[in-house]
Amino acid sequence: MNADGSLDTDFNPSVGGHHVSTSAVQADGKIIIGGDFTTVNGTSRNRIARLNTDGSLDTSFNSGANNYVETITVQADGKIIIGGQFSAFNGTARNGIARLNADGTLDTSFNPGSGANSYVYTSAVQADGKIIIGGYFTTFNGTAHNRIARLNTDGSIDASFNPGSGANASVITSAVQADGKIIIGGGFTSVTEQRAIVSRV
Repeated sequence: MNADGSLDTDFNPSVGGHHVSTSAVQADGKIIIGGDFTTVNGTSRNRIARLNTDGSLDTSFNSGANNYVETITVQADGKIIIGGQFSAFNGTARNGIARLNADGTLDTSFNPGSGANSYVYTSAVQADGKIIIGGYFTTFNGTAHNRIARLNTDGSIDASFNPGSGANASVITSAVQADGKIIIGGGFTSVTEQRAIVSRV
């Protein structure tokens, strides 16, 4: 859309399959999209793609997940955090969370182990590079974490982040404030240790 809310007719992608769940803009203006689609502008793309500023497919970015991509966050260094319902990315096991290099290839230096035991719906990167994730999961890499966790920059659990019993239902959105505090929202009715906004769904 244009700044006044009107449709930008110069931007005209065509996404086939199902829906686009998430998007993020890179520093160069290119747009990463994720969802459950399987084609973009007639070209096969499995649940993630990058668009040029005019909406055309950036063919230099060619990667794929085996199920929904629900959240995309671009780090300051250009690497890309993705979360969702997938269990593999480009054929490599990654349960619910992965990090990509700027060209879309899997960043193997980010190793979440067995990952999340259920869906990851939101991600946010702190100023120190640590990563907040939220979703439906109750464990991450075998450690109990109810719907919210913080990861170190290498994908391991940050044990210094202790949300207590966590959220009692889904966390579907998150944001980091300038002072470092964390806003979360979702289907929960109780949560410990975080500042929260509750929206029943």
